[in-house]
Amino acid sequence: MKIDYRIELPEKKQYFILFESTGWNEDYKMNADELVQTLRNSWFIYCAYFKNKLVGFGRILSDGFLHAVLFDVIVLPEFQREGIGKEIMKKLIDECKKNNIRDIQLFSARGKQEFYEKLGFEARPENAPGMEIRIKY
Repeated sequence: MKIDYRIELPEKKQYFILFESTGWNEDYKMNADELVQTLRNSWFIYCAYFKNKLVGFGRILSDGFLHAVLFDVIVLPEFQREGIGKEIMKKLIDECKKNNIRDIQLFSARGKQEFYEKLGFEARPENAPGMEIRIKY
């Protein structure tokens, strides 16, 4: 399977379909225009396409120096377990390292903690939820 990875803002309708596949929008109740607006101030965006269909996505919010938070790492269910999520995560982490970001954090969806641990993330104490990688230079 040939996956095409691009650094770009995804097309609104495709991103809405991808986001809807997570079930997260049951709580947020955002329309496609609102969802795309959430992406506009992202520090970095990485998309995965199969035959020009958006099948994976991830983004970074950052101060550009110390902290970065990874958000919305999504792969369509029928494309999961193909290495797409891992490739997206590696690119997001590499982008942080390239810019000397020292603290990378994320909030793991239920059941996905092991996936992030395999990439080097560690669970934080229960009184400080989330996961992070501390990069030392």
